Amino acid sequence: MGNLFVVYPQCSSDMRGLQLSLNHTQKIRLERAQERLKSLSSKGNSDASVVVADTIPLNYEDGVLKGHGTLDLNGEVVASICGVVERVNKLIYVRALRARYKPEVGDIVVGRVTEVAPKRWRLDINYSQDAVLMLSSMNLPDGIQRRRTAVDELNMRSIFEENDVICAEVRGLQHDGLHLQARSQKYGKLERGQLLIVSPYLIKRRKQHFHHLDQYGIDLILGCNGFIWIGEHVDPKEDAMIEDHVDKPEQKGLKFEGTLGNQVQEVYTPLKTRQNICRTANAIRVLSTLGFIMTVEVIMEIVNLSISLNIDVHEMLGSEFCVLTAEKEVERRSSSKKRG
Repeated sequence: MGNLFVVYPQCSSDMRGLQLSLNHTQKIRLERAQERLKSLSSKGNSDASVVVADTIPLNYEDGVLKGHGTLDLNGEVVASICGVVERVNKLIYVRALRARYKPEVGDIVVGRVTEVAPKRWRLDINYSQDAVLMLSSMNLPDGIQRRRTAVDELNMRSIFEENDVICAEVRGLQHDGLHLQARSQKYGKLERGQLLIVSPYLIKRRKQHFHHLDQYGIDLILGCNGFIWIGEHVDPKEDAMIEDHVDKPEQKGLKFEGTLGNQVQEVYTPLKTRQNICRTANAIRVLSTLGFIMTVEVIMEIVNLSISLNIDVHEMLGSEFCVLTAEKEVERRSSSKKRG
């Protein structure tokens, strides 16, 4: 039996999709896992996926409110768009898949600087327009709370410049666009890692979007906008100290890499940490390809699965591991349902 060449659509603009050459057995296993996952998404489950004209089962005694993506048809509530059924108290609506990010105040987002403008930076955060981070809405490298001066404005490019990756919080929508803020040590420039982009619907809003994976020495930031950062763990205080040296290279007349001597190890990420970053990134790529909701627990399960099976980092993007990931998700949801 020859191999079956399958291309799965990738939920990311920076990934071109995993081209999987499934053999007959792998194809059957994957289809079986998908059927099992579909059956586990019970009709009463608020996370059930629907397509246009699917009936949305409701308990009419609850006095539910019908929201976006739903309509009445012959006494039943049906979906008018493809997406995931969501319930907020008594409100039922369908959250569209493959839609652009819809920001909410307080969202943790990761973005890339597109422009350094007067008193502000503009960032691409997967929104319909660039977001704005005002100079007055962020901590300065010296950590001192004070009014921003003309000198600070002239030095903006030494803080963030084009293509820098930044973590920030959604402040709100104003007359000139969506505004962000970064008034805490945990926000700011992200370095020594990878930026992945997945569909925003794969990232659920939770109380915690910053994760320090101590056993792997990495930080994981799940941006509500679908931008995910995986990088070497950096203590904010140490990072601020290093920034002070970076901002003043003229003291020695040399670049940062050649000036700190005993701090050079801070510049270079250890090989083991880089491997952990790549392994975690590949776990996210596989989950994104399969369209699975991402939480730190699910991502770590897939990372640990690859380690327990002695699968190399590059082998994680192969067809066999993709099938194993789908089967692992079936196992996880089954056990979760039994506990529930």
